[in-house]
This record gives sequence, C-alpha cells and structure tokens, in this order.
Amino acid sequence: MELDFTVTGAQAVPFAASPTLALKLRVTSRDPNATIHSVILRCQIQIEANRRRYEASEQERLIDLFGTPERWGQTLRPMLWANVQTVVPPFSGSTVADMQLPCTFDFNIAAAKYFAGLENGEVPLCLLFSGTVFYESHDGSLQVNQISWDRESKYRLPVIVWQQMMEAYYPNLVWLCLRRDVFDRLHAFKLKKGIPTWEQAVDQLLRSDPVESPVVTLAPNLSTRVAS
Repeated sequence: MELDFTVTGAQAVPFAASPTLALKLRVTSRDPNATIHSVILRCQIQIEANRRRYEASEQERLIDLFGTPERWGQTLRPMLWANVQTVVPPFSGSTVADMQLPCTFDFNIAAAKYFAGLENGEVPLCLLFSGTVFYESHDGSLQVNQISWDRESKYRLPVIVWQQMMEAYYPNLVWLCLRRDVFDRLHAFKLKKGIPTWEQAVDQLLRSDPVESPVVTLAPNLSTRVAS
C-alpha cells in the first residue's frame, strides 16, 4: 500500500497549552479503491535554511546561528526542527489531517533563533515520513504495511504564520533562559536597587553601558521585552 503526502497549508492552533502549528497534510492512497483503517505516521521536519535568500538585516540577526555571511557557504545547512507523530483516521482515496507541531520561543533552541531572525518571506521545509498503514485488502482481510522510506514532501512555511502565532501566545514578550548564577546576580541587583520589574532592571544595566547599542526587533511590527 503506497501513500503520498502533501502539505497544503499551516496555521496556529488556537487556545493550545503552548504554541503549536497545525500543518494541513493531504494523505493520498495510490489505490483509490482501498480502504485505509488508520495510519500511524511519523515525520521528521527539517528546515532547509540554504534554500532561501536573506536580507542584510536578517544576516545580521542570524550571525549567532550561522556566523558572518562570508562563512555561510560552509555553515548554512539544513537543520532538524522536530520529530512529530500523528494518527490519520480511516479514509478512502485521500484525506486531510492536521499534523501538530509544538513550537518554542526559547532562544537556546536553534529553530527559535532562526525564525526570530527572519523578517518576511517563507521558510523551506522538508518533511520525511515513515510509519505504518493498516488497510483492508480486496478479500476483506486486514493488512499491515510500512510506509516507504522515500516518502517526503516539500513546503514553504510563510514567516508571518510563525510571527503571528508567537505574538498571540507571547504578546510583546520574548523568553530568555539565564544560567542560575547569572540570574542570582541579576536578582540581587534588582533587590538592591529596589527595581520593581525585570525589564527595568535589565534596562538600567544597559543604560550603564557607555556604548550605545542599536535596538534589534525580532520582526516587523513585533516589539520586544523581557518576560517579567
């Protein structure tokens, strides 16, 4: 039993416990008369970072991830985003199922750094499929087949979908993960100075730096502050 997979769209899952993208996955049986009882589907999602162009401002934001642009010929490579699993319900011919992809705004994660560095356009994705198909043979018996190792699909995810999802879940916020001893020092500074919020504590430390640093926004129309 051979299946083909095509991603037809993506949207944020509303009211989820954490940011989650739903990839609209069309699953098509090469035998249109076959009855598929279920598909246990596994998918590895890769970001093909080397398959898009980058503006100069995006290149600056991505230095932390790929180094300076002159090195990108060696450093700009596909990177693993996630491994996900879903169960496709019974169908004949073809069906569309939501494949949910948990996302994070943790800037220690390469995917979060990558998406935050983009202004607009699309992100090329490569989806590699595996799993098990349970289907009914022509004589009515239940059959089990493994999904062929070469099943894959390409999709270009609009950057605006990711931006709007993160703005919905974390309006005007970003999350920073600090080493415990650094947090303890920041906490002690905040208490000593009687500063009410973490944003004001960080802002006061930045103001003490004689070198004025430019403000870098994560994306157009998305402002940034440290979560309190």
